[in-house]
Amino acid sequence: MAARGAGTVQASGWTRLGAYVRLMRLHRPIGSLLLMWPTLWALWLAGEGHPRPTLVVIFVAGVLIMRSAGCVINDYADRDFDAHVWRTRDRPIAAGEVSPRAALILFFGLCLLAALLAFWLNTFTIELSVVAVVLAVSYPFFKRFTHLPQVYLGLAFGWGIPMAFAAETGRIPLMAWLLFAANIAWTVAYDTAYAMADRDDDLKIGVKSSAILFGRWDRLMVALNHAIALGLLYAVGVMAHLGPVYDGGLGLALGFALYEQGLLRERRPLDCFRAFLNNNWFGGSVFVGLVVAYLGRSL
Repeated sequence: MAARGAGTVQASGWTRLGAYVRLMRLHRPIGSLLLMWPTLWALWLAGEGHPRPTLVVIFVAGVLIMRSAGCVINDYADRDFDAHVWRTRDRPIAAGEVSPRAALILFFGLCLLAALLAFWLNTFTIELSVVAVVLAVSYPFFKRFTHLPQVYLGLAFGWGIPMAFAAETGRIPLMAWLLFAANIAWTVAYDTAYAMADRDDDLKIGVKSSAILFGRWDRLMVALNHAIALGLLYAVGVMAHLGPVYDGGLGLALGFALYEQGLLRERRPLDCFRAFLNNNWFGGSVFVGLVVAYLGRSL
């Protein structure tokens, strides 16, 4: 009897831990990757192909922590909506596996952990990190007030770019802001595809999104924002004198963007979600082009 009781407690503990893992989306790395790629772009550009290894470790850890914190506060803010959306009804807060109070404690704990990481950075970067926290906390509430929360998500997901330049060089040049703008356009593209998957449910419960705003022009706006992102990324490459190898990375990213247009053609929710996931390859292509272009300079 005692052994069976202990096993039940242990199983309960693992179940609870699993709920927190899912709350932080540790089982779904796509969000961390979409946040990671522009941060790595910025580190490699700021370091001219040789970013300080300590900064890479700090920023990668910061991305993982703040993405987890963002997921927790997002689910806390959406706890009354998620139960009505097919893709989110099983999230831990909506399903009653994690209490709202416990989620807030976890959120503030993650923010504290990120703050401890920030103390290894210079004062300018620490000041910028305060903005990052404000963006992470406020983003989930913007879908209540605007049909373009995707733009605000772009600000939140791209804020690692000026932080990376500040940490590596102590300043934020024009190149960094062009990269930041490219990331905003890219985020609007992939998060509109994400919103297209949820559009029917969002209309029922009154949540706003770019997919609802754009209506039948949704695919065109995804394509336009991908084009803007690629154009700005090309301008960054010119400023950094990266050459044809980097351009090849952009060409590969363009191929993935065109593939997404095919996925979005019928606007089926699962295909729209696949288009969103495909953007991991878009971001990775740009990064590989950057790395190889700088390696070519070193040879």
